[in-house]
Amino acid sequence: MTETAVTITRKDKRTRLLHIIRIMRNYNMLHNFVHQTHPAEFREALEELGPTFIKAGQLLSTRPDLISPEYIQELRKLQDNVQVDDFQTIAATFKKQTGKSIADTFASFDQKPFASASIGQTHHATLKDGTEVVVKIQHPAVEELVRTDLALFRKALSILKFVPDIEVIDVHETLDEIRMALLNEINTQVEIQNGIEFYKLNNRDGIIRVPKVYQQYSTSKILVNEAMRGKSIKYLIQQTAEPETQAAKELTATKKYVAKTLVQNFIKQVFVDNFFHADPHPGNILFHRLSYREEINEKQNFEPQHHYAKKIGKNEIQVETGESLPPYRLTYLDFGMMGRLTPALVDGIANIILALNTKNSRKIGEAVLNVCNWVGDVDEESFYEDLGNFITPYLKMGVGEIDFATTLYQIITLCHQNNLQMKPEVTLLFKAFGTLEGIVAQLDPELSIMDIARPFGVKYLKQKFNLKNSVEDLAWQTLQTAKELPTVPQKLNQLLDIMNANQARLTLKLKDQNKILYRLDQIVNRIMVTIILAAVILGSSMLVQGSHGNTPVYNLGVTGFIVSLIVIILMTLGGIHRHLKDKKKLK
Repeated sequence: MTETAVTITRKDKRTRLLHIIRIMRNYNMLHNFVHQTHPAEFREALEELGPTFIKAGQLLSTRPDLISPEYIQELRKLQDNVQVDDFQTIAATFKKQTGKSIADTFASFDQKPFASASIGQTHHATLKDGTEVVVKIQHPAVEELVRTDLALFRKALSILKFVPDIEVIDVHETLDEIRMALLNEINTQVEIQNGIEFYKLNNRDGIIRVPKVYQQYSTSKILVNEAMRGKSIKYLIQQTAEPETQAAKELTATKKYVAKTLVQNFIKQVFVDNFFHADPHPGNILFHRLSYREEINEKQNFEPQHHYAKKIGKNEIQVETGESLPPYRLTYLDFGMMGRLTPALVDGIANIILALNTKNSRKIGEAVLNVCNWVGDVDEESFYEDLGNFITPYLKMGVGEIDFATTLYQIITLCHQNNLQMKPEVTLLFKAFGTLEGIVAQLDPELSIMDIARPFGVKYLKQKFNLKNSVEDLAWQTLQTAKELPTVPQKLNQLLDIMNANQARLTLKLKDQNKILYRLDQIVNRIMVTIILAAVILGSSMLVQGSHGNTPVYNLGVTGFIVSLIVIILMTLGGIHRHLKDKKKLK
């Protein structure tokens, strides 16, 4: 099988479309997803639909801004079940992508992959200079298959005449989000650039290590990374030792150090780099204890954190300082899902952290508003009240007590109810923070993430604070106020004259004023309709009684009765429907 052997004909597309429609109907897929019900059935449907939809489900499981916590938990069970490509297929793809053979590029190359997923498979290899690397190569025609499946799914929506009933989830919006995420996932160039940037910003930040990307060997379908040693950090979490022993003390110290390092580095990614790892789950963070030889190499490759030099006469004194690192390292992997923040958003996040420290729900609400898009009329006072009622219990909890996935989904729902949409970058940050918090809480339950985050927030805002500009603004405002002071008595006299002449007007704005006025308008309209109906019924009665055998007059009276009866029935049904809808919203 070679890469060029995979083609999708019209007949294949038609067969695949019918298959998608059948599964969507069998599992009641759209209704379940829109209303976020029966998550297990939805997962089973994705598994039956195949690799593209399994990958889409896996991406959805990382998006608490799009689906409920129950769906997230269920979709995390999705496992890739794909056929491994043989070595001839891999060799053909590599040759087509790079123009070189595997033998010409690598000193050795494991023909069997050590990992395989719906997008591609990964092999161990060694470069000609002896450097150990991992090579990720896409399956044949992945991009074409993904684009075809997504297009057919959208066509299935139109064939099934799906009309969006946005009670919880907007299917079309979610499909657009996942389509973009999937296309980024299959474009290895995105991961290459992310890996290069993350390496420059974070490699050798204390015990943090990042694999080097070998861009000269990588293409849009091939990624060559430095091989990194270590196991998933969950192995460190699961390690235990006999209580009250030296080994137990050392293990506790290690876990505490690792937890603090993860938090400090992540906050640096946010406030300093504005570029953060958006999926820091245990599988993407390795823990590795250095061997004696590795420790020696680390010391030989020591890079000072501070360099000081001073010339005294003809002599120059140089001092290099650096933190003595413990004998273990943390490695970040997989840079397909990254978050990038604008300076304005970073300001907003810093303000949220500082507002949370005040435990003032109004200040927190004002900070949250600054990181949301307004998608309709927003009653700010109502939002502050709703947020205050929701967040007050959490202000008394420790960070380890909070279920971040559920809390984030509830906050997003609350924003949606108030015509607010939290910016995707912010929800991605909160999701990443929640994932990392889960690791940190297991390593060091006593660590307060907010205590570490707060100094970063304060430091960031201090750096943004320009004393010279602030003094100039204050001076200008003071000058303007001084100019206005002589006119104050005159304006006060004018106000008193207006009040004496009964020309003063007081404007009050009620909470939910627009809703109240709309309801009043509905009530007035119903009263008017009721009066008209009463008049029609009365007139019809008079016509029937006074017809005396005059058929046209009699028929006109009966018609009036029938029309009135129909209108009354419609009004009654409409009232029942509104009552049930309001009752459902209250639930």
